[in-house]
Amino acid sequence: MPVPATVKLSCRRERRYNVAMRTMRFFPALGALFGLVSVAAGAFGSHVLESRLSGEMLEIFELATRYLMVHALALLLLGALSSRMAPRLGAAAGWGFCSGTILFSGTLYAYSLTGSLGWVMLTPVGGTALLAGWACLLWACWPRRR
Repeated sequence: MPVPATVKLSCRRERRYNVAMRTMRFFPALGALFGLVSVAAGAFGSHVLESRLSGEMLEIFELATRYLMVHALALLLLGALSSRMAPRLGAAAGWGFCSGTILFSGTLYAYSLTGSLGWVMLTPVGGTALLAGWACLLWACWPRRR
């Protein structure tokens, strides 16, 4: 995406701006993929796992599915707001959402299905990445003085 005529950037900054804008177009597609996986996991959990997992493990599986869907919607929102925010901060928010969702939901899925506590040790790393993503989104959308 070319830099708007009202924005004057150096050649180096223009390249970084263009990379950030290309990255921002990637996030809605990833959000749609996360949404697809979330719906499939929810159906799998309610139809297949309900009789095979304990109540506690099923709750953990549902928590992972819920966080996956929330952050799928956040990635779609990020794509919708991309023209109204600082692209580099928006890209940082998107990568925080992506890595955080994969780590957070992924480790909870693995724990609920295997019962291995080793997976749970990585879950806070994913939660921290999600918090960083939300903080970057807040900063990217914050009104700036001109």
